[in-house]
Amino acid sequence: MTIRLKLTILSIAGILVANALISLAVFSYLESVWLQEVQQRVQRNLRAAEAMYEARMQMLEGCLQVAALSHEFSTAGAASAGSGGRMPAMLTKVRHAGSMDFVTLLDNRGRIAVRADSEGTQDGDLSENALVRAALSTKKTVTGTERVSGASLARISQRLAGRARIDLLPTPEAKPLLETSCTDGLISGTAVPLLDEHGAVRGVLYGGDLLNQREDLVDSIRDAILNPPVRDVPSQDTVTVFLGDVRIATNVRKTDGHRAVGTRMSQQVAEQVLERGEIWAASAFVVNDRYVTAYEPIRDPQQQVVGALYVGLLQSPFVHKRNTLGGVLLVMVLSGTLSCFLLIYFMNYLVLRPAEKVIAMSRRFIGGDLTARVHIRPPGEIGLLCQAVDQMAEAVVEREQQLKIATSKQLHHSEKLSSLGRLAAGVAHEINNPLTGVLTFAHLMREKPNMDDQDRQDLDLIIHETSRAAEIVRGLLDFARERAVNKEPMNLNEAVVRTTRLIRNQKLFDRIVIDEDLAGDLPAIDGDMNQLQQVLLNLSLNACEAMSSGGTLTISTRTQGAGVVVKISDTGCGIKPEHLERIFEPFFTTKPVGKGTGLGLSVSYGIVQQHGGNIELDSEVGRGTTFTIVFPLSGHGPVAETPDSVPRQHPFLAPAGERRE
Repeated sequence: MTIRLKLTILSIAGILVANALISLAVFSYLESVWLQEVQQRVQRNLRAAEAMYEARMQMLEGCLQVAALSHEFSTAGAASAGSGGRMPAMLTKVRHAGSMDFVTLLDNRGRIAVRADSEGTQDGDLSENALVRAALSTKKTVTGTERVSGASLARISQRLAGRARIDLLPTPEAKPLLETSCTDGLISGTAVPLLDEHGAVRGVLYGGDLLNQREDLVDSIRDAILNPPVRDVPSQDTVTVFLGDVRIATNVRKTDGHRAVGTRMSQQVAEQVLERGEIWAASAFVVNDRYVTAYEPIRDPQQQVVGALYVGLLQSPFVHKRNTLGGVLLVMVLSGTLSCFLLIYFMNYLVLRPAEKVIAMSRRFIGGDLTARVHIRPPGEIGLLCQAVDQMAEAVVEREQQLKIATSKQLHHSEKLSSLGRLAAGVAHEINNPLTGVLTFAHLMREKPNMDDQDRQDLDLIIHETSRAAEIVRGLLDFARERAVNKEPMNLNEAVVRTTRLIRNQKLFDRIVIDEDLAGDLPAIDGDMNQLQQVLLNLSLNACEAMSSGGTLTISTRTQGAGVVVKISDTGCGIKPEHLERIFEPFFTTKPVGKGTGLGLSVSYGIVQQHGGNIELDSEVGRGTTFTIVFPLSGHGPVAETPDSVPRQHPFLAPAGERRE
């Protein structure tokens, strides 16, 4: 199969896959985002409808409270009210002022004393009404929505009882019908207690709206927050008030064009809204079509769900718009696909010929011919590509030469350091014994009883300086690996605990917080406890000196693969970039003269290498430094160095930073 054919097949396949993904993404977007935006709009409309519903109840409450403040109502009692007179006319005036369906004056037992009309039954006992009962017991105005039986409505008004009766209709996706009609009513009302001068209840002013078949209410809400009908065409936006699962006031239309009063809520929505008291915000089946809907439960003063407030938009117009837009985009994608197919031939001609030159040059270069070049410069981006390939080849050749020079220098530097190590070991052996003799005789002379103070001070100075020289020699011997290592299975946590116990009470660590984060199930390693303590102590002292103003020293352990890791982190000054290549070299130090020998870190590195481990560090100037040491588990071989681990340039380890030693 030729490159031309492969490129053609891959191009066609890529275009088809890309277009398929684009089409899928478009339809997914329209399916999820578009309808989601519509759903959010419906939810906003529901909140607005709920606000209008609440505003209507507040208006009822305010109207009745104002009426209760009038002289006639404030002095009205059961006896005066029962005498009739002007009271029915006043109640009628209040009812018209608030556009309410009913207003009644009750006595202090909850029985009807005066009605705004005379349509009620003889029995006028409303003491079981939830709003009336709450107003009598609390002596406060109570406003809310309640479900009222047909008999209670008849006591208030036969007209309202007749309007409340609704014939139930079979509805798809709703529960099966158990009754043929609903006589209960849903009242949005207010009960205002009338108190005498002693605070005793002398009566209750009770009024409100019967929501059953209140077409003006749902239409006013729709016209205020949604889209009103245009030219006698029913609006696609709908509002409904439910009593239980029955539509008692709605502008949803049936197939015959009449309002769908008496139809019922789908069973799935009823379970969530009426039974669980939750909001429904999703697509739902409404009467005979699917709507993008939002349902809010309506609760009575006892917080029982008695109905629901619904806002919905007919889903089919939005689906049609989505499908139309999707079809347009699909046509555009297909047109683009055909156009791309026509361009493939020209791409083959313009691209493949220079590409063959580049491939041939690459094969020669890989085969070892570093002089191979493309040498052609077609117009446009292909020419730039050929030029870039030639420049890349030049850069590779130059980098190869630089690498050879750097490798030669590195080998020479390593050899010098190796010679320095052997020389240091020889010098240490030569001067170790004389230093021991000087130190011994100086101690003996200081114990003589006939020494004056000046002589003792001179001997103390000799002992101090000789001891310092001996420490330098011992460091050189350790670095040269002249001391035997006594390895045995041990727990690295024990070495950490011993080290921190040693440094916690040191004055240098007064302003430093020492934090131990030790793994509880740490496996054993083969090591020399004393030498590993020396490594931890050296690194801890370096960290202390890097935090001259105080900070936090963190020592942590964990298991990593076939090894155990210990990390020593500080929040000090960090390591300067110019000290990267020398930090673990012997005698390298940034301390003032007499404050350090420059052997601590190099000795620590030698000890880690003797234990078959690796040491790495990560440092940032001004943020702190972290040393990471990895030891092999007991019975395992040395830990292999990772490509990013240090050292990389000489046997004394070249980390990225500066440590004061």
